Amino acid sequence: MKQIFSDLTAKDIKKDHENLAIMTHKVEQEKNKNKKFTFIDLFAGIGGIRRAFESIDGGCVFSSEIDLYAQHTYYANYGVVPFGDITKIEKSSIPDHDILCGGFPCQPFSSIGKREGFAHPTQGTMFDEVLKVIDEKHPKVVFLENVPGIVNHDNGNTLSTIISELEKRNYQCHHTLLNAKDFGVPQNRNRFYLVAFSFPCSFEFPTPPMEVVNIGDYIEKNISGYSISEHLQKSYLFKKDDGRPILVDQHSKGHVKTLVSTYHKIQRLTGTFVKDGETGIRLLTANECKAIMGFPPDFVIPVSRTQMYRQMGNSVCIKVVGEIAKQIDLVLMKELTSRLKTNNKMA
Repeated sequence: MKQIFSDLTAKDIKKDHENLAIMTHKVEQEKNKNKKFTFIDLFAGIGGIRRAFESIDGGCVFSSEIDLYAQHTYYANYGVVPFGDITKIEKSSIPDHDILCGGFPCQPFSSIGKREGFAHPTQGTMFDEVLKVIDEKHPKVVFLENVPGIVNHDNGNTLSTIISELEKRNYQCHHTLLNAKDFGVPQNRNRFYLVAFSFPCSFEFPTPPMEVVNIGDYIEKNISGYSISEHLQKSYLFKKDDGRPILVDQHSKGHVKTLVSTYHKIQRLTGTFVKDGETGIRLLTANECKAIMGFPPDFVIPVSRTQMYRQMGNSVCIKVVGEIAKQIDLVLMKELTSRLKTNNKMA
């Protein structure tokens, strides 16, 4: 979407956030109302899920993200300022949509409920906000992404509660773990995905093509400004303990470790680093981070390097989500065709 305010900064967004969100969303909703399907983007981050669903002609009609710097990056790329804290958003104000998308935080329902004295197991959590939207808008499909640890989180209580609450609302749930490295992405990034339908259907997650790609093909050469000082290398990089980093260059094969939001913190260097730069070892560049997360080269990063690493580490692998989105689209098209046939018979 073309930006309404081309030079909008994070300070501008913070100063007049509500009005900017309303204005930009009005333009977006008008533009996307006639797309193949509509979706909303909750806990949107920098719009990785949005990018995937837009790639198959989906239209985003609402987005919500609490972090100011992520809002700035989102606007720089989509021309829309996401609404803020989902807990403060009136759910009836959210437009109708076909698919609810969200990468919500993983929270232990049982401990929160006991601590706060909640009567309902999900009360006080971000997933409860998702349920409130579902109860108000009744989307055909719910798509949720999370870390793989959610499967065993809180002794399995977290996942079982999520599925139970969705099934109470007559949603048919499907969930799995998929790794980005199996989808032609040079990163070992295992994630949990859940797709729930409000109607009976046959759904299958995409089969990983097991496409082999090499990280070396994505590594830039002769980069300056990302180097790790020799002092920090000696102090932190090569300690003989668990989680030692790996070093790559343009000739490296295979994939890299999971990109995490704390990648930039030198004291916790356990990720992937490049044999390059002024001191011989450097951090991944913005372009390299975009490549291993599936963002296109022209994706705009208007924030600091620290924020860039946080945002990329917290985002989704676009290629994996895109393949799941295609499978969801197939089910929606079959459901639409079936409904049309039924209507024709009744006519």
